[in-house]
Amino acid sequence: MTAPSYPRWLHLCLLLVWLLIGIGLRLTNLTAKSPWTDEFSTLVFSLGNSFLPVPLDQPITIDVLLQPLQLQPATTIKDVLAHLFSESNHPPLYFALTHLWLKLFPTQADMVSLWGARSLAAIFGAVSIPAIYGLSWLAFRSRLVSHLAAAMMAISPYGIFLAQEARHYTLAILWVIASFACLVVTARHIQKHTQLPIWLVFSWVGINALGIATHYFFALTLCTEAVVLIFLAWQQWKQGNKGTRSKGQGAIEEVPKIPNTQSPIPNAPPWRRIYAVAVGTFIASIVWLPVFLHNTHGNKLTDWIQGDRVGIAWISPIFQAIAAWITMISLLPVESPQLVVVIISGLVMIIFFIWAIPILVNGLKILVLQPQTRLITQVFVSAILAAIALFFCFTYFFGIDLTRGARYNFVYFPAVIVLVGASLAICWNTPLKKKGGVREWGKGTWRVNGKMVVAIIWVMGLASAITVVCNLGYQKYYRPDLFIQLIQKTSQVPALIATTQKTHVQIGEMMGVAREFKLQNSLSSTSSIFPLFFLAHQDQDLNTSTTALQSTLKLLPRPFDLWLVNFYAPEPEAIKNCIAETRSLPAVNGYEYKIYHCNS
Repeated sequence: MTAPSYPRWLHLCLLLVWLLIGIGLRLTNLTAKSPWTDEFSTLVFSLGNSFLPVPLDQPITIDVLLQPLQLQPATTIKDVLAHLFSESNHPPLYFALTHLWLKLFPTQADMVSLWGARSLAAIFGAVSIPAIYGLSWLAFRSRLVSHLAAAMMAISPYGIFLAQEARHYTLAILWVIASFACLVVTARHIQKHTQLPIWLVFSWVGINALGIATHYFFALTLCTEAVVLIFLAWQQWKQGNKGTRSKGQGAIEEVPKIPNTQSPIPNAPPWRRIYAVAVGTFIASIVWLPVFLHNTHGNKLTDWIQGDRVGIAWISPIFQAIAAWITMISLLPVESPQLVVVIISGLVMIIFFIWAIPILVNGLKILVLQPQTRLITQVFVSAILAAIALFFCFTYFFGIDLTRGARYNFVYFPAVIVLVGASLAICWNTPLKKKGGVREWGKGTWRVNGKMVVAIIWVMGLASAITVVCNLGYQKYYRPDLFIQLIQKTSQVPALIATTQKTHVQIGEMMGVAREFKLQNSLSSTSSIFPLFFLAHQDQDLNTSTTALQSTLKLLPRPFDLWLVNFYAPEPEAIKNCIAETRSLPAVNGYEYKIYHCNS
């Protein structure tokens, strides 16, 4: 898996190429997609603002609804922490960094800069390219593996999807990479029976603490690392019972047979300091428990990944998980509005993976068979399998379907990219074979060798990256840009947009619509009629939303159009005096609606 010996500056230049490709893709069309509810949470809380001042159970204007998106010079990081801890269920590190970052950008239509907010995530996403290069080099000591991993990270459609959202996942990925780097160094010390350096202990604890302070699901990465360490301890204990011990890489030294009464988890170096890392990480994690438990909104904000399993819902997590795994490497325009494009894209992806998966699997098999790469390959494979097992345990045993959020796969995404890079390196150096390994395709000069295979897989990834950038894959869950076009075409009179409100998620849904109206008006020379918004607060009793809207409808001057959008409550009696829209109108992602024309 070694690359030809080239000057160090040449390797740096090639890494710079991957970095420029990655940052270019991540910044392209950065604001072309409308923000969705989670991004509004980032914007509002990072500004040090709150969703609570938004009036409920009364008609409000666009400017009132968008007030939390305005920069307040007097707010500080203290305000960020206060509102985040009382209204959200996320740790504060990324929000505090975004608070400082947003001060560098001018406002847009009196609102916070979306480009500024998303650019921070894009930069962290770009930094993951040299970071994965470093992790791959640390793991396999191969420039070839490092370059291929960096090249795949640069164009990964999944990585670009995360990097183009104003969310904390790209920063969390950096902590995952750093924590895995500590795990790799520790695995080598376990293999050599040498003590961990004290700097590694403190670094690992600090990295894990920052990871938890960025996203609570970083704890899943820690769980996978714990599984890997237990696996390594079991291997060491098993080798001890056989009377052999690894010395360096591949060499075997005979030692006295260890009695069967030996503990499965050794208590000798380097394990004492590994226990210290575990204790330090546990302390750094447990400090967030009071904050998490104090938050009264947490359960409501996670309702969307909880629920009973009925019928096909039992197998849907499997397909959701597979879809997320696939998009780490390839994603063609399967969300194109044109059916022909969708069908062709789906067929090409199926053919591609039928061809590529055996190649990648064959590379992993060779990595496991080679003494110098066996240990590290086992470490990353074990981490990925442990993470997948955790996802399905939460899904099927605890009723928390983590597979519904593809973004949660950040907890092991870097491990996948490292193994893909290592497997492609095997392919790069493998001569043509008819059986096993890389197959010949065609005859004469049209044969596909290992290097061409790697090129094809990378080009497929680049096409996938462009797919995400052009919003033909990993589309936003909400399309307020399409929704306001529908409103403008349908309503010729003032409109009232009513929705039921439980948390700031529903406020964010309406903010998306209001923001599109605001931006359109700022770019247009002609003034348009802005709708009013009605957030009908809802607790346990669904009728509270209905009663609040009923009172408002009686007082509003007519004519007006009532748009019930994501309104999950009994419809008020007052709409009986209105005429329901009978035309068949297009569906819009994220906005389930009904229209009533109230003319007299």
